[in-house]
Amino acid sequence: MTDEPRYRVRARYTDDTVTVYQAYHPAIGVPAARDGRFPAAWKRERMTWIKPSFLWMMYRCGWATKADQETVLAVEIRRDGFEWALRNACLSHYQTGVHESQAAWKRELRSAPARVQWDPERDLGLNPLSHRSLQLGLGGEAAGRYADEWTVGITDVTSLAHEVHRLVRERDREGAARLLPEERPYPADTGLLGHLVPSAG
Repeated sequence: MTDEPRYRVRARYTDDTVTVYQAYHPAIGVPAARDGRFPAAWKRERMTWIKPSFLWMMYRCGWATKADQETVLAVEIRRDGFEWALRNACLSHYQTGVHESQAAWKRELRSAPARVQWDPERDLGLNPLSHRSLQLGLGGEAAGRYADEWTVGITDVTSLAHEVHRLVRERDREGAARLLPEERPYPADTGLLGHLVPSAG
């Protein structure tokens, strides 16, 4: 996709919800999927990172093989919540052209309930691509809203991760690609992402 913009949110979404991915130890992931909500062991005081990209999640959790990331969850959340988090987010790193100064960025970072970082998107071999994938960190008020208000469904997709990985190992890239969740460009105007996109992008 040579014409893919460097910074763009791609996700599986409906009119009302957007799907994001996380990976947890089974002690958290299994009951979360079973009950449709995060268990008491889930620490809402810690920043939690959600990823709209399935393949970036696979890169992060090593196809659900890394310690404490053996259960991959597809978390369906309300779009209005997702967009609230983006509007109230700050970039996790200082960027010239976005922030007035490093001091201004640090003040914003301290007060923002969410933060964003853009990491290279991944292909089926988990190799980095030229365009970026959104990681959205939720802390404080945002983490509480995520768990208590925005989440409408949680599905264990660990078996999907394993099956896609099996096909990749067998060099059946076409078969693996057919199993991937469909991720489309997410409708986002400058009011939603303008403060989160480095000017060089």
